[in-house]
Amino acid sequence: MITEKDITIRPDSPGRSGPPIFPTNSVEFVNALSHYYRGEMARMMSWRDRLDRTTNWAITGVGAMLSISLSSPQSHHGVLLFAMVLIFLLLYIESRRYRFFHVYRSRVRLIERNYYVRIFAPRDIVDQAHWMSQLGEDLRLPRFTITSTQAMARRLRRNYFWLFLILLLAWLLKTTTSVLQASGSAQIVQSTSELCKNAAIGYLPGWVVLILILSFYGWIVYIMLKHRETSGELAYGEVHV
Repeated sequence: MITEKDITIRPDSPGRSGPPIFPTNSVEFVNALSHYYRGEMARMMSWRDRLDRTTNWAITGVGAMLSISLSSPQSHHGVLLFAMVLIFLLLYIESRRYRFFHVYRSRVRLIERNYYVRIFAPRDIVDQAHWMSQLGEDLRLPRFTITSTQAMARRLRRNYFWLFLILLLAWLLKTTTSVLQASGSAQIVQSTSELCKNAAIGYLPGWVVLILILSFYGWIVYIMLKHRETSGELAYGEVHV
């Protein structure tokens, strides 16, 4: 039990305790590092859960919009365009969350690569001062480790590209078919002018809508290819989020 005699009071700071106690031996250092590692792991998993929630919202939104748009031939294709905008908004939110997640993930992986790996594989020689100094600087001045575009590219490769592809296929299905007013059945369009007519939204011509769709999907493919890691633990196909 801590008593008043156990608390050190600095003479120049009345009412305040003494300076913090730092690890003085290997046992105290291991205890401090273990508690810190668990804390960073908990924060990383908290942001990981937020990523999953945003992805679940996106999948649910895509399913709802598809059920509305494809429920009948008379439903407007604008519902799918609205779904693309909604999913892009969720992608932006998730990429922002991923940047926070990657800060804590980088710290966890830094400790795992440079400390715990030496326990299980002592033959690996790592400069201890380098990684500890790197971790200390990151704690002293936290900053994002990746850009917004890089985070967006990673989330696109993992989940959102497939959602956008499903919406694009559904949109093409809606715009390449025409509904016959007499019978109510649908048939495939026979000309480009008919396709542009189906793609039109209000006073916005169909060719403008087509250009916007092509530009948007071209931009998605561009940032996916530009920010694609080919080596290391962040390479596509490796174990990472």
